[in-house]
Amino acid sequence: MVLQHVWGLFTNPRKEWEAIRDDECTIGKCYAAHVLILAAIPAISGFIGTTQFGWSIGAGDPVRLSTQSAGLIAVLYYLAMLVGVFSMGWMIQWMAGTYGAKPMLSQSVVLAAYTATPLFLIGLMELYPVLWLNMVVGIPALAYTVYLLYTGVPVMMGISEDRGFLFSSAVLAVGLVAFVALLAATALLWGMGLEPTFTR
Repeated sequence: MVLQHVWGLFTNPRKEWEAIRDDECTIGKCYAAHVLILAAIPAISGFIGTTQFGWSIGAGDPVRLSTQSAGLIAVLYYLAMLVGVFSMGWMIQWMAGTYGAKPMLSQSVVLAAYTATPLFLIGLMELYPVLWLNMVVGIPALAYTVYLLYTGVPVMMGISEDRGFLFSSAVLAVGLVAFVALLAATALLWGMGLEPTFTR
């Protein structure tokens, strides 16, 4: 069933992680039923928000992106999320042996995919790109994502809570490094003349 585990991750995450583990979902099924759908939320919301509403800096008029520029960014944003989920899954599997776990790649990708659920859903806030509002709502969503990671790793990897805590911390560190690398790559691309086109 499409998106069948989303509600449970917010109401009873520990029990839902057990259900996700028992589903033995393949990478393809996980992407088709979860990632491809939810990753579209921030990409589409960002496109609408930056072209229709824009954002204000100080007391000036709203700044918007051109439709072509915002469309290209939305597509790249979507692809980056799809690749990011798989990459984090691959990194989880690669690190697993250090913590006494031997997951299949599919288990690791499923863990990464469902852990990212709050970040996908909070992408709705990009419909109206107001920095302070997005921060107020985004920080709790980020915190809950971290909570899902720490509750999900022991269940999905079949390891103790203590090892799960250390493993989760390592995964979180890798995720932060990947995020900083993505920001740096974006800045480099903009510096090379691939910056977005703005309109008033």
